[in-house]
Amino acid sequence: MGALAALLALEPDIEVVGRAADGPAAWALVQRERPEVLLSDIEMPGLSGLDLAARVQAAKLPTRVLIVTTFGRPGYLRRALDAGVRGYLLKDQPSEELAAAVRRVAAGQRVVATELAEAAWDLPDPLSERERSVLRLAEEGRSNKEIADTLGLSPGTVRNYLHEAAQKLGADNRVEAARIARTRGWL
Repeated sequence: MGALAALLALEPDIEVVGRAADGPAAWALVQRERPEVLLSDIEMPGLSGLDLAARVQAAKLPTRVLIVTTFGRPGYLRRALDAGVRGYLLKDQPSEELAAAVRRVAAGQRVVATELAEAAWDLPDPLSERERSVLRLAEEGRSNKEIADTLGLSPGTVRNYLHEAAQKLGADNRVEAARIARTRGWL
């Protein structure tokens, strides 16, 4: 993101008010500076770009979030839109398009990479939030008991969530279910 910020700083009508190395630092910066547009990636240490966007939305801040990422998966786009993101671009966009996107998002418009927009309409996310959280922990290699303890559920309930998620994704087991969900951008 540092290179993108440097390119945007060259634009006469765009002011870069800060840069953050991780999600928590970005959240602190947004709360302090209240920028018109927050440029974020999906994957960041400490707090994902989607979590950051959800916090901005929940806090009812005027900041609009523009995701610029290498993750060109329709599931990520769908989750980003649900989190209140106003724009979603891939990092390989020319700098002129990125600057134009920042301007459009600042003006209240939506900007979405065309190739992702089409795919997102065709591939809805079948997972519930609880199934997603259980699958994330299973993907880390945790047992049903460990997942249950972490989420305050019974091991049987965890087993049911994993079974439902696997069934929805057409997977034979929890590992395959997590792989499918990760590949499609749903985790």
